Formats: sequence, structure tokens, C-alpha cells
Amino acid sequence: MDFIASVCAYRKIDFLWRPYLRDPDDDLVLEVAVAGQVDAIVTYNQKDFAGSDKFGIGVLSPLQFVKATKL
Repeated sequence: MDFIASVCAYRKIDFLWRPYLRDPDDDLVLEVAVAGQVDAIVTYNQKDFAGSDKFGIGVLSPLQFVKATKL
């Protein structure tokens, strides 16, 4: 945990477009992804993040992520 904290960057989340997704808890994940300017969210619940592409964020399953990164 100390290593993770040492390489993390603090980001203020100030998007006021919620609710956007069906589940309010998923909105929080999407907000962090937008603020962090990530390319994709990796989740088993891809259908829950339908619409994330409007923010330029893809949604990948863990298997798709592993294949895409060739780990």
C-alpha cells in the first residue's frame, strides 16, 4: 500500500453530470476514470458501463485486457 500511495497522483473529482450510469456506484468509477484520463475500465460488468465510450473510455473484460497488453 505504501508503494501504491507513493506513485499515485491526487485528482480532484468535480464532474457534476451524475447520474449517468444505471448504478450510482459505477458512476463513481466512471468519474475517476474520466479524471484520470484512462483509456479503459477493466471489469467483469461491461454492460454496467454502457455509455462510457462517450467520454472516450473503453470497457474491457480482464481477459480482453490481458490479451491487449500481451501479459
